[in-house]
Amino acid sequence: MREFMDYIQSVFYTATDWNRDNSYSSLNTTSDALLNFPTPRGLRLTLSSLATPLFATSYQLGTVGVVDGSISYLYSTVPLQNAIAQSENIPLPDLLRSYRPLAELPHRDREVGSETANGLIKDALAYGRLYLPASMLEILVIRRISSALQLQLSAVSSQAIRNGGTILSMVQYDKGRYAVEGLASSDGGLLGVRGLYNFGGDVGHLNTPAHAVTANGNGSGNGERERIYGRFSTGAELYYGTLNKSGGMSLGARFATLPTHKGYPLTATTTVNPLMGTLSWSYAVMAGNHCSLATRMDFNVYSYESDWVVGMELWRKRGAWTINQDLVTPEIPRPGQGLTSATPETSFQEQLEQRPADDPLLVSDTAEKLAPPEPIAQPKKERSFQAKMEWRLDDPDADPKILNSNSNISPISSNGDADDDGEDEYSGVLKARLDQHLRIGLLWEGRVKSLLFSLGSSIDLRRLDSPFRTLGLELQFSS
Repeated sequence: MREFMDYIQSVFYTATDWNRDNSYSSLNTTSDALLNFPTPRGLRLTLSSLATPLFATSYQLGTVGVVDGSISYLYSTVPLQNAIAQSENIPLPDLLRSYRPLAELPHRDREVGSETANGLIKDALAYGRLYLPASMLEILVIRRISSALQLQLSAVSSQAIRNGGTILSMVQYDKGRYAVEGLASSDGGLLGVRGLYNFGGDVGHLNTPAHAVTANGNGSGNGERERIYGRFSTGAELYYGTLNKSGGMSLGARFATLPTHKGYPLTATTTVNPLMGTLSWSYAVMAGNHCSLATRMDFNVYSYESDWVVGMELWRKRGAWTINQDLVTPEIPRPGQGLTSATPETSFQEQLEQRPADDPLLVSDTAEKLAPPEPIAQPKKERSFQAKMEWRLDDPDADPKILNSNSNISPISSNGDADDDGEDEYSGVLKARLDQHLRIGLLWEGRVKSLLFSLGSSIDLRRLDSPFRTLGLELQFSS
């Protein structure tokens, strides 16, 4: 489960129109949410509050053998009016780390936020956290310079770190079609650069006015309803340590469907580390309205060692175990009958007299005299796109026009049982993963009244004498 401060930071990025997914570091975010989710350890309680639209606080207390905690403060120059701070109202898909389709690339032809006289943007965010009793301090400062340029500075101060701490500075330049990042760290004198380039999908619409883009449900006006509509991304990173005289690099590519894609959302990524000889492939798909699956395989060309892991998440709807009263209708007695059906004391002749005129027993004789109606030729219906994607036939009573129009809706929000007042329709999510070492990770996250909880455990099936390696519970409350 994401911490409250991380959620507020994502709201800041949304308010300033900054896309966190358009970065090489976020290439495997979708698969990591289903395969690398952390399981809690011990008991931990977090109390948070958005005191004003510009200021937030968070206090955390936990116990894992020893009692520890932290105090966090966050300040933003941009009013976070869209932030839902109450824990009973925060949408769970926004707070929990789960499968999330890529967002459309924003247009960079306009300035956002608060501009100065010379055209610069002065949006900023400052965050600080003090860990007790370890006396470790971490800070984060984000400054938006323009619509495509952003500066970020993070630092950690602790006695356990060499030289008493480390500082990492980053420059991010995002033009939508491509994004470049440069970073420098005091730890080993690390210098690095990474970039990401996008093509296909909605990239061609970046230079087109928003009102001129006409979509046919698959994001384009060419009528290709059958093709998979998504975005290809390819990138690389290169870094070098000036003190230890060592470097590294990696290459990666990703294909992900966009929200306007007809069918099931999916994400496929591949990364290559030429120096270490590591190849990695991952695939994630939203298999249904409430189920997502993911898998990843790693292979080393030097040692011929391979790793694999599979994971899934299953969302539970709010009130899934309640009985629909509309389906339970009491049987209405027929006129002339009491609360019970005909009893043995009623003669057969009396039962016939009480039957309605359209009773099958009364019209059986006349039905034999009538000629059967001639069948009417029905026009052949074309199989809907949703049925083609699922390799099945349409329902006989279903309208293919309705099926095609409904298939344009994303599965995460296409449920017709959602409440009309915008209330979150989910009450929790169950996550599970399994790797080749027979290690299982289980995590159940949800909401009970105003409390957000995260209950999880790590199980090692190779050690049946003590299979439970970790077990923990986290509780969060915010206002």
